[in-house]
Amino acid sequence: MHYRLAPLVAARFVGLGLMVLAVAVFVMTAVVAVTGIGWGWLALVVLGGAVAVGVLAWWLLRRAYVVRCTPEGYSVRLVRGAGVKDARWRDVEDAVASTPHGVQCLVLRLRGGGITSIPVALLAIDKEEFVREMQRHLTRGQGARPLR
Repeated sequence: MHYRLAPLVAARFVGLGLMVLAVAVFVMTAVVAVTGIGWGWLALVVLGGAVAVGVLAWWLLRRAYVVRCTPEGYSVRLVRGAGVKDARWRDVEDAVASTPHGVQCLVLRLRGGGITSIPVALLAIDKEEFVREMQRHLTRGQGARPLR
């Protein structure tokens, strides 16, 4: 099962891509005006950038995932500072809700001292439903304790 990026978070990344495109168009406009190389190059930057932003939006909303759960374990992507990004369910000691730096997270504590922090606001699923689904995954895992 894949837990995708929340649309509002994806929109922030797409907005950043549009800002980068705007700067590139501004710079290319200046280059074309100063050097006289032809407006076709500017059109190429605009079209190429628009396609790139469109592909980014499609990937973020349809293909990218934050958490992927399998019967064997989980993996976390697109989260800076998540800690351990991949682990098996049987290595999870327990799971707790936490709010580091004011961000609501589900924290999976692993045997051996590692942790995985999953910010629930990044997910395109209700946080309560996500916790219930993670509880089911943990319960199915070998000897994992339910969420507190």
